[in-house]
Amino acid sequence: MSVEQRASAAERILAARERYVPRGVATPALVVARAEGARVWDVDGREFLDFAGGIACQNLGHGHSTVVAAIHEQVDRYLHQCFMVGTYEPYIEVCRRLDELWPGDAETKSILVNSGAEAIENAVKIARAATGRAGVVVFDRAFHGRTSLTMAMTAKLVYKDGFGPLATDVYRAAAPYPFRGVSTEDALASLELLFKQDVAPESVACFVLEPVQGEGGFIPMPPEFVQALRRICDEHGIVYVDDEVQAGCGRAGTMWAIEQLGVEPDLLVSGKTLGGGLPLAGVTGRAELMDAVHVGGLGGTFGGNPVACAAALAVLDALAEPGFAERAAQIGSHLRARLEEIAAHQPLVGEVRGLGPMLALELREPTPDAAKATTAAAFAKGLLLLACGLDGNVIRLLPPLTTADEELERGLTLLEESLGDAGADRG
Repeated sequence: MSVEQRASAAERILAARERYVPRGVATPALVVARAEGARVWDVDGREFLDFAGGIACQNLGHGHSTVVAAIHEQVDRYLHQCFMVGTYEPYIEVCRRLDELWPGDAETKSILVNSGAEAIENAVKIARAATGRAGVVVFDRAFHGRTSLTMAMTAKLVYKDGFGPLATDVYRAAAPYPFRGVSTEDALASLELLFKQDVAPESVACFVLEPVQGEGGFIPMPPEFVQALRRICDEHGIVYVDDEVQAGCGRAGTMWAIEQLGVEPDLLVSGKTLGGGLPLAGVTGRAELMDAVHVGGLGGTFGGNPVACAAALAVLDALAEPGFAERAAQIGSHLRARLEEIAAHQPLVGEVRGLGPMLALELREPTPDAAKATTAAAFAKGLLLLACGLDGNVIRLLPPLTTADEELERGLTLLEESLGDAGADRG
């Protein structure tokens, strides 16, 4: 097929997207043909380094061989059963493995669902059933999903504007954000004020917090803040829900980011990379909490699909392989050192932050313009980048944790050039 034919195919696909897909689904100009490791090719044959990873769904890289093999093997057995119609071992085995990987000493059980938002909703249901309370406390700059309940929990207007009324009994407090002058003490004072003026702690079923806020700007939660929340939960009988949908499965350098914060949660929500690219998420938690829900109160037709479970088992095997955590730590150290170098001589950059290899640059300008210019320049150079943050001014880096050193260095060089282009364009 000629370049001209491939180009016309891209134009045809994008035109069909415009005709048949609503504008509310934001999409780029990239039309993907194939992907492997840390690279993606479009239908015109252009190669891109992928520092987006399907928004943290490809921590093992595209097309990981053992994951693909597990999917093929399961496809030949059966595609679907519905766990409530026919019990199958892959679902149970994923739950067993999640118990082994639990960041603490508790005996746990798990349920499997289709997406992170669905898992968050189920975590809230479990917390409410276990406590007999309705209140849910979330935090500034949180992202927990786009469903009816999780829209109310998410702290960004674009995800809920015009979609009300929103779910009730959801309350928001400040979270630490040192770059913007919000300390741990400020955040805890905000929570204390919330308890005085909006909801009594005895009416709160759960706190829900990302250990590293993802969409909110890759803001790591200070250990002392998380530990203080744990003490408040213990004092008032509140369930601590750890949202690891983006930060988990090795993204922050350990299996779960909360392992680095010195706290054992009550419920842990996983997703994204867990399914290796297939829709899968889970809620894992202390057995007595998970069993608080009446029989029939949890479930769903496709939750824990057997093909997705087969992929998850291969993903969990790969994450546990000797040397994987060490490689993730190496990538994190290399990325941070280079980003600090870039920030030292790039006026656009205000801060380098993150946890392990889950890192980002916040640009000084509190608007999305410079970040958009940077990601556009990177795309033109063959690098896929994503912006995030409440103001859209944060560049997040999500390269696969299997990315080769030369690919990392090439991507960082392109990032540096793109920041320079964006700065030059802005005078």
